[in-house]
Amino acid sequence: MVSRIDRERVVETALRLLNEGGLDGLTLRRIAKELDVQAPALYWHFKNKQELLDEMATEIFRRLFRSRLAGGGPGPDCRWPSWQEMLVRTCTTLRQELLSYRDGGKVVAGTRMTDDTFAGPLELFLSSFTAAGFPPADAVTAWWTAYNYTIGLVIEEQSVHPDPAHPEVRDPAYDLADRESRLGAAYPLAARAGRQMFGDVEESFHAGLRLIVAGIEATYVRGKGSAGR
Repeated sequence: MVSRIDRERVVETALRLLNEGGLDGLTLRRIAKELDVQAPALYWHFKNKQELLDEMATEIFRRLFRSRLAGGGPGPDCRWPSWQEMLVRTCTTLRQELLSYRDGGKVVAGTRMTDDTFAGPLELFLSSFTAAGFPPADAVTAWWTAYNYTIGLVIEEQSVHPDPAHPEVRDPAYDLADRESRLGAAYPLAARAGRQMFGDVEESFHAGLRLIVAGIEATYVRGKGSAGR
């Protein structure tokens, strides 16, 4: 029975089922049923759901680095015109990849990579900063800040638009008109904020990313010579 499946097939099936039912609906029992095996067969490959999620997150990054970042991202000879361009491109691509999986942000957040897939791209991302004059510690802080902003925003975005197959469909719980009606009289600024936070999420993402880039420039670049060039 065990020989009928391997880790790769389990993960591939899990990612497909993730898009059908989301993270809450993804169970080892459901995966086993889809693979037409008994649930204990999966424990030869994954001790628990967290181990499976770690491998799923790693596979998402493998696919990201193999495809979407491969052309404009971390190939062995990749160079960006500036660290600003690198940061915007990589975070934008990361967001797009995570949005292609239902609850993709939640799957990746807090998981541990099961191999060193991330190390090569991360080396190039950080090198883009250090080549511009950033000390290594500042390079890490700058990248980590933008990365976590992207992951966090994707989690929020996917709570509003949960189905990657229909990204235009909004969860009924995020009815902006209803929100404004409830809050408007007592909390006018909070009421109007909803349109910006939950309306055009694409623009909100890029606006926030611009603020991060500007913050990095203001914090690490001014008065520090070559950094930012």
